[in-house]
Amino acid sequence: MSKNKPRDVQVFPIATDTRILRSRSWSRLRFEIEYALAKGTTANSYLIESEKTAIIDPPGETFTQIYLEALQQRFHFEDLDYVILGHVNPNRAATLKALLKIAPQIIFVCSNPGAINLRAALENPDLQILVMRGEETLDLGNGHNLQFIPTPNPRYADQLCTYDPQTEILYTDKLFGAHVCGDQVFDEGWEVYNEDRRYYFDCLMAPHARQVETALDKLADFPVRMYANGHGPLVRYGLIDLTKAYREWSQQQTSADLTVALIYASAYGNTATLAQAIARGITKAGVAVESINCEFTEPEEIRAAVEKAGGFIIGSPTLGGHAPTPVQTALGIVLSTATNNKLAGTFGSFGWSGEAVDLIESKLKDAGYRFGFDTIRVKFKPDDATLQLCEEAGTDFAQALKKARKVRSPSQPATTVEQAVGRIVGSLCVLTAKEGDRSSAMLASWVSQASFSPPGLTIAVAKDRAVETLTHTGNKFVLNILKEGNHLGLMKHFLKPFGPGQDRFADVGAEETESGSPILTDALAYLECSVQNRMESGDHWLVYATVENGKLLDTDGVTAVHHRKSATHY
Repeated sequence: MSKNKPRDVQVFPIATDTRILRSRSWSRLRFEIEYALAKGTTANSYLIESEKTAIIDPPGETFTQIYLEALQQRFHFEDLDYVILGHVNPNRAATLKALLKIAPQIIFVCSNPGAINLRAALENPDLQILVMRGEETLDLGNGHNLQFIPTPNPRYADQLCTYDPQTEILYTDKLFGAHVCGDQVFDEGWEVYNEDRRYYFDCLMAPHARQVETALDKLADFPVRMYANGHGPLVRYGLIDLTKAYREWSQQQTSADLTVALIYASAYGNTATLAQAIARGITKAGVAVESINCEFTEPEEIRAAVEKAGGFIIGSPTLGGHAPTPVQTALGIVLSTATNNKLAGTFGSFGWSGEAVDLIESKLKDAGYRFGFDTIRVKFKPDDATLQLCEEAGTDFAQALKKARKVRSPSQPATTVEQAVGRIVGSLCVLTAKEGDRSSAMLASWVSQASFSPPGLTIAVAKDRAVETLTHTGNKFVLNILKEGNHLGLMKHFLKPFGPGQDRFADVGAEETESGSPILTDALAYLECSVQNRMESGDHWLVYATVENGKLLDTDGVTAVHHRKSATHY
């Protein structure tokens, strides 16, 4: 896949009277945590032409011009009756305004929260809107009698799925997507998308697992032969397996006995993006997140989530020098509900000043709460480095909760099996990786050669490691093999705790490869590797990578080896 290919719109018939328009970006669209794999994406829109004509989910403003040109080649805009919106965000406003200008007769179809968002986004109180609450249908003729299923979650409180009984297509909006760009419209050979779909779920859905389970229950009643999702290939061949996986992944979250209440509001989407990155870091560490958008959540629900949680985090934009009223209300609930032995955190984004974040921080400090990470303040839109900092802050927060629980529980001596497994030894290495503004490293001894041709190796990467995000398929890293005799200094350096966003390579000798990954100059040897595959293995990912280059830096040196006493300790 070339990242230099121009954006385009791929049009393809998918069912009776139904076509997909895939607005394709071969590179990453924007700074969002779920785009971190950088495999491009598609913004999927759909056109149903029957007695009435409807468009489902026009793309965002980066595609407005080429999307409208593609539509214009295929039908007359005066024939357009409806625009159905799975969710409304400010990014879609430019496309919707352009459509309205060309076809002022349009009737928008959305949920009730969507109607509120739409009028605000288009700055037009007089729009023609059909509000669908779940019982209403929309008859386009010839059997296309559309049904609507509200599936709200904290990030997308207005999310609405659409079902067409004529074609048995379920238009799922954000559900069942993946950020992958290519020529393939459907998911033939669907297993190749497993990693991308799982990553998308972990970033976008895991913090809302309870609402995802509710959505799955609602959607289970419909006979579906295809998921027409918002991003990536359409789900046809892997439909049963992906539905089952969503259920299993959601239950992993909802059954967790340690949770964090993540409470926020977002004016322009920036604070929500920070919340998403923090949530990703928490769930990576095996702690569940109860994500709460306080603009759309009843006080009693906030109170119940805070009571249940081991810790809480509050995020807010700053509007007119203040926190929005829903955030102030939520803060009051937290202060009156959460005992001050619960771990706390706060973050926020702002345009010109950040008084809201300072207010929340001072109130929590005055009440005696301990903080799981330093307060995060972001001006305007977060960049990649900021999102990495947020993810690492979330992981630190979760690990602090787990550590506190472990202290309260008496430790058990290692079993004979754990002692035996601990006797497996491996070479001591440091995995280093860099992509754009993001870089990280980890000490590793679970490394093994896996193939001769091509030369390849496997390495186990714990799910909560900061570097894990940089070890997906297609990523490159360097494996620095340490030398017996001088390995203790490097070992000590990379074993020490790093703060979120802290430079792992300060105070060590390092040079960069062409791909940007650091080489440790005191290593015995290094291997430049490219990730080919990953397999989920309990609390680790087993990464298979091929070696593209390498060098022995000391011909007389001996590989450092680490001896452990138990399988449960490093």
